[in-house]
Amino acid sequence: MQHARQSEQADGQGPQRLDTGRFAPANRKRLSAPALRTFLAIADLWGLTEEQRLLVLGYPSRSTYHNWAKQAREHGAFTLDVDTLTRISAVLGIHQALGVLFADERAGVAWLRMPHQAPIFGGQPPLYVVTNGTQDGLMTVRRFLDGARGGVYMQPNALDEAFTPYEAADIVLR
Repeated sequence: MQHARQSEQADGQGPQRLDTGRFAPANRKRLSAPALRTFLAIADLWGLTEEQRLLVLGYPSRSTYHNWAKQAREHGAFTLDVDTLTRISAVLGIHQALGVLFADERAGVAWLRMPHQAPIFGGQPPLYVVTNGTQDGLMTVRRFLDGARGGVYMQPNALDEAFTPYEAADIVLR
């Protein structure tokens, strides 16, 4: 938490601000390879195409993307910019939330790929919003899932339609 927040303003009042040291090249270099390796594993799990991967990462050139991927797989050193690391962080948050909300990875991926009636998705699959090329799209899905994870109502989806409610006889107390 040392880098997460600066101490209160000198006068002891006002909001805390992010410590800009967290964006220092040395910190970004330390995080870049493991972050990209994790992103690649999640992108494989989600079945993202190369084009979708590029959109999620902020559309670097294909040669840059392939160089990053090669360096990451070989545990090489490279430094991603703040925007790219923020995008990867959003993907990690989405993946984590899906892991909390769904019993297995396949169900989480199915949720990402199925059309959803929540107003923010407009009938499109959440993956469509994730891969629209904007950081806002990534953060929208992450915030939606974080809200659902925190107990905010999430509208039923096709996966929920087959759910049979528990009966009193199904509950066993010991």
